[in-house]
Amino acid sequence: MKETLRYLAGIAGPSGYGSKSTAEQVTEDHSSSHHHLTAIITGGTSGIGAETARVLAKRGVRIVIPARDLKRAAEVKEGIQRESPEAEIILFEIDLSSLTSVKRFCNDFLALGLPLNILINNAGIFSKNLEFSEDKIEMTFATNYLGHYLLTETLLEKMVETAAETGIEGRIINLSSVIHSWVKRDEFCFTRMLNPKNYNGTRAYAQSKLASILHAKEISRQLKARNARVTINAVHPGIVKTGIIRAHKGFITDSLFFIASKLLKSTSQGASTTCYVALSPKAEGVSGKYFADCNESKCSSALANDEKQPQKLWKQTRALINRRILPPPQHVSHSHHHLKL
Repeated sequence: MKETLRYLAGIAGPSGYGSKSTAEQVTEDHSSSHHHLTAIITGGTSGIGAETARVLAKRGVRIVIPARDLKRAAEVKEGIQRESPEAEIILFEIDLSSLTSVKRFCNDFLALGLPLNILINNAGIFSKNLEFSEDKIEMTFATNYLGHYLLTETLLEKMVETAAETGIEGRIINLSSVIHSWVKRDEFCFTRMLNPKNYNGTRAYAQSKLASILHAKEISRQLKARNARVTINAVHPGIVKTGIIRAHKGFITDSLFFIASKLLKSTSQGASTTCYVALSPKAEGVSGKYFADCNESKCSSALANDEKQPQKLWKQTRALINRRILPPPQHVSHSHHHLKL
């Protein structure tokens, strides 16, 4: 109850920020120091992702947006550059639900020879009906979790290297959701998540968000074990008025939706926790944690706090990806994937 009241009143937590803080507010003190940083933001063409891209660009960070819809990405880029003419924004094509596409994007990005300081695994879908990716994996799990797992894995060395060369801590952020705690232990079964027998969109979404917390915990453990200067944390943005909420609308009545909308965050409040964890000096050295309203928070789910789950999920995922990904072709032409707009 105390947390709910604190949230509604927007009372600041230990970080000095709370539920009402915006992405601009939580980053305004440190804008001068970010001019040499490069960030990749998935799902950067709408909602929280676009706001995160806008604010980080305003703070001098070079932004890379891999997107499925390049036309939409070009519009976001144009909007950001109207506000921040100096901003450098690079667009790529990606379909996060396709392992081949994720691999291709990573190769194309790495071919640019840029540093990589920040990776924001922000993209997320909510699918009411059961659909499968080209890899024959349930679409929500494929997009929200698997694609980001592979993205992180493929770019991790680049991040560790960048941190070692520049002396600046690398930061990875997985967008999760408070509804990760809705997942029941007996439902969190890897093979069933890949190919559910009885599909429920909200459950699939919650499972993918729990998986992203476990992923952050395991990668954090691995990075600490090798003394790498890269942190990874999971973030709950708050319930924001975005497309995903609209997709959920079928299962909550209009009156409830109206009441809920009064509790919803604006997009700029929703992006604040991501921006805080990406740039704040106060988040330095913090890894494997879960943040909400710009403050470290406890996961209420027993599964999320289970010591064995993160490694178990990581190993299952690794094995699956090893089976699915063929060795890359000897020669890939980069010219047609990379878009300078």
